[in-house]
Amino acid sequence: MKYRIEHDSMGEVQVEASRFWGAQTQRSLENFKIGVGHEHMPEELIHAFGILKLAAARANAELCPERMSAEKLDAISSACEKIISGELDEHFPLVVWQTGSGTQSNMNANEVIANYGNSLVGKTLLHPNDDVNMSQSSNDTFPTAMHVSALISIKERVLPALDLLIDELLRLERENEGIVKSGRTHLQDATPISFSGEISGWRSSLEKDRKMIKLASAELCTLALGGTAVGTGLNAPKGFDTLVAKKMSEITSLPFITDDNKYHSLTSKDELVFAHGALKALASDLWKIANDVRWLASGPRCGLGEITIPENEPGSSIMPGKVNPTQCEALTMVALQVIANDTAVGMAASQGNFELNVFMPVCAYNFLQSCRLLADAMESFRANCVYGIKANRERMHDNLHNSLMLVTALNSYIGYENAAKVAKLAYSENISLKDATLKLGLMDEEKFDEVFHPEEMI
Repeated sequence: MKYRIEHDSMGEVQVEASRFWGAQTQRSLENFKIGVGHEHMPEELIHAFGILKLAAARANAELCPERMSAEKLDAISSACEKIISGELDEHFPLVVWQTGSGTQSNMNANEVIANYGNSLVGKTLLHPNDDVNMSQSSNDTFPTAMHVSALISIKERVLPALDLLIDELLRLERENEGIVKSGRTHLQDATPISFSGEISGWRSSLEKDRKMIKLASAELCTLALGGTAVGTGLNAPKGFDTLVAKKMSEITSLPFITDDNKYHSLTSKDELVFAHGALKALASDLWKIANDVRWLASGPRCGLGEITIPENEPGSSIMPGKVNPTQCEALTMVALQVIANDTAVGMAASQGNFELNVFMPVCAYNFLQSCRLLADAMESFRANCVYGIKANRERMHDNLHNSLMLVTALNSYIGYENAAKVAKLAYSENISLKDATLKLGLMDEEKFDEVFHPEEMI
């Protein structure tokens, strides 16, 4: 293997010749062998660095043309576009478990951009600190990359998958209009509901989650870039913060603005906590929906069996013919992980000491994992389960007419306590509500038939 010599303020370091990273990235590789091969800095965050470095270079070219020449801007732009597209992902090897400010990942971006740009022009044109990192600090670039990657992940992955699932539930709701079934509370029989109404509850939950995610996402549009080291904007030209936010908006078509208080944006991660809280709300509702589906599909003979779901794969290595609600199980595991991630995001955000938060990599890692998992799991659940849900009308009808809670229809005629006596007698003697009512002498057969219509109780 061939190597080249790179240097930084601490001296010289050997780097694999085929890699674009430099000395600081190499030192991090050697000093933080934690989760290597498994827990690298998320690609979404790396691509966000490409966006912000491109925007910074463009802003510097306008504000400091004597330092950011057209030649330098072209070289930086070419490198950043490769990073944004993912073509240079292999040159970002660092793990999440590094310095809490993400300094080494910022320098990884600076070094890759500088070395790639220099390889294009065939000379040493770009310096990672002086040119690529101009007007910036790791302390404001990393939180900026966190917001950018979080917002893009929500906009391009979570919301589209959520919209498709909502649409699928709306189709299922319309398809099952007119079906009446037993409701359930406390896992016990309750008064009748329509099956379409039950599905509408699932749909409405997701629609409300979508509104909350959109509301929380708006706060991610505020950027720390321009605060530099401690929020004062040291070494950044006047107006850099507002101009670079404008440039980032132009690149992404997202409404980024500069945070009006950089002391806040460098040390506080409250916007990410707020946004992830909305993701947790979505995870909670998805968990509930998945549980409802697998309960309703339980059986096929010894459970509720009120719906059938697609049979995608064998469910047991020993029990022939068994099929399990695997998509529901996968979705609930994802929901559990997202809820656990919320704890990590919240705890990480609490670790802002003085002018900087030093738990940013783990905060970003968990946030972006939640986005990725939710998007993938919702699409899998939609395509492999929800699309094939079918109502077992016969079982629904039998369960409905066997429910003791239909006695509620008699409350207005015989009173609550007498209705309770009817239910208890019907249960203890395994007879119908009608037979129990007649046996207790609370109503004659003609009157019972007149008022007792389960399908009308919804």
